[in-house]
Amino acid sequence: MKNLTLIIILFMSANLFASGGGAHLESAQTNIRSNDSLVNGAKLYMNYCSGCHSLQYQRYSRMAADLGLSKDEVTENLIFTGAKFSSHMTKTMDNAQVKEKGWFNNAFPKDLTLVAKSRGNDWLFTYLKSFYKDSSKSTGWNNTLFPDVSMPNVLWELQGIQQASFEEHEDEHGIVSHTFTGFENITEGKLSHDEFDTAVRDIVNFLAYTAEPAQLIRLAYAPWVLLFLVVFTFLAFMLKKNYFKDIH
Repeated sequence: MKNLTLIIILFMSANLFASGGGAHLESAQTNIRSNDSLVNGAKLYMNYCSGCHSLQYQRYSRMAADLGLSKDEVTENLIFTGAKFSSHMTKTMDNAQVKEKGWFNNAFPKDLTLVAKSRGNDWLFTYLKSFYKDSSKSTGWNNTLFPDVSMPNVLWELQGIQQASFEEHEDEHGIVSHTFTGFENITEGKLSHDEFDTAVRDIVNFLAYTAEPAQLIRLAYAPWVLLFLVVFTFLAFMLKKNYFKDIH
């Protein structure tokens, strides 16, 4: 019993760490069954994220098959690296460029194939919405969920530019802390607030798909499996009833 309790505590702690260490997260409300959302998320990801981040465990051909896209649609609209249709989804930027030019504080952009598994959908959704202008940073941006992150706000054209407000607190020992109180828009983006939420939700939905493409197959089979179990249970009950009909 003690071992079971310890395992549960460790599991909950791991989930808390992966989802942001107790920070307030907005609900992503993604729907992996929505093919329109996945297609739009793929388009947005390839246009705004694939320059720096790869999806090295996913293939263009697998994505096309799962999302109902043709080879021509993917090749003409979603492949920007000259890669083959059957290739893995690599990024446009080369790590040598990052090191040579000192971009992103020499931090190589990470592969995002499994980021939805490691961070969680709600964390990703909140993170992509939490960038604000910060002239003290080399990128010109900061993030309230991930302070001092070296990534700029690649979605600023869609979201607009916002600044963050903080309240300063000093405890009895003279230690000063800052509490985030909210955002204020400086400039408007191409999308309204609700439209931007939908765009970010679609990107997160697509990343949730790339983290485990097989879940689409499981979800497609699920109704048939449940139907089989219902029919099997009914037949088993009727067999039992017939078998024991003469037993009192």
